[in-house]
Amino acid sequence: MKKISLILMVAVLVSMLSGCSGGVAYNRFNDTFFDSFDTVTQVIGYTKTQEEFDMYMTQIHDRMLELHKMYDKYNDYEGINNIKTINDNAGKEPVKVSKEIIDLINFSKEMYYNTNQKTNIAFGAVLRIWSDYRDDAEFDPTNAKIPPMEMLQEASEHTDLEKVIVDEENMTIFLQDPEMSLDVGAVAKGFATEIIVDEMVERGFDSWIISAGGNIRAVGEPKDPAKTKWGIGIQNPDKSIFGDGSNILDTVFMNNISVVSSGDYQRYYVVDDQRIHHIIDPETLMPASHYRAINVVIEDSGLADFYSTEVFLLPYEESRELVESVDGLEAIWVFADGNIEMTEGFMAISRSGGAIATD
Repeated sequence: MKKISLILMVAVLVSMLSGCSGGVAYNRFNDTFFDSFDTVTQVIGYTKTQEEFDMYMTQIHDRMLELHKMYDKYNDYEGINNIKTINDNAGKEPVKVSKEIIDLINFSKEMYYNTNQKTNIAFGAVLRIWSDYRDDAEFDPTNAKIPPMEMLQEASEHTDLEKVIVDEENMTIFLQDPEMSLDVGAVAKGFATEIIVDEMVERGFDSWIISAGGNIRAVGEPKDPAKTKWGIGIQNPDKSIFGDGSNILDTVFMNNISVVSSGDYQRYYVVDDQRIHHIIDPETLMPASHYRAINVVIEDSGLADFYSTEVFLLPYEESRELVESVDGLEAIWVFADGNIEMTEGFMAISRSGGAIATD
């Protein structure tokens, strides 16, 4: 689980008001599941009946679980060739996979080459080392260690994205380097969320918001007479995600939008009073240290997931330059000293900039 720092507005979570649209009564429902992408997924939506909401919820849950299995790098599933299958066959043979995997790999490669080449799905050999050391630290915190640099450097020799071969005609993926492995954690959850949003909108579910471990995607507008925009709270990285509302750093109000965060404060361990988080800079092979947190806003959830990592890995001037070069992308940066920077577009949709849930 990479990002859980976004929290739905308290008003959205607890309001039980009915809404109406065109004289038709809508009710707000919500549900949660815990068995995909190693995180909590919550859906809040407006439908006419509980039965209608439950039907959509079942479809969302089933599809999210299916995509979780496809993008899983840890486990095998009967009848499914997934990311683990690709990694297990590195240097051996191409693996026939689903369109959803082909699309994810192509998307990730295209985004890598079109940005600053920081977010690399072929970086798995390095990330696996960090993951092992983090697991050891969680088991025995008093003996927590940082991996030896020579070990990380050797692993980094096996992260060439050019050696991830996509054959769309035969629907296969092949890793040419037998020592390399894919890690799609920086993109898979958002990419899967956007697949589900597209499919559910086609089926008629047009007023809802999904939080997949904090990767938030708002669809349509809330069918509630009290508000015309969804409110998405952004967590203060210095405070727990659980709180009375004082843990919300700011709130953005917008429809048809994704908000995704990256930060150093959720998945980490401590060595000599130093926080060792999970977002690793491919140049230093160490945890990136430019910010406590960043949050990005853009409509597509897959793009938001990718950009949140890429923006976090870049020093501020490069990071801001990237954000401002992409149409529809906005961001807020939270620095270690408590200073905050945000784009003008982010300010315009934020509570601190005067935005509200209704116009």
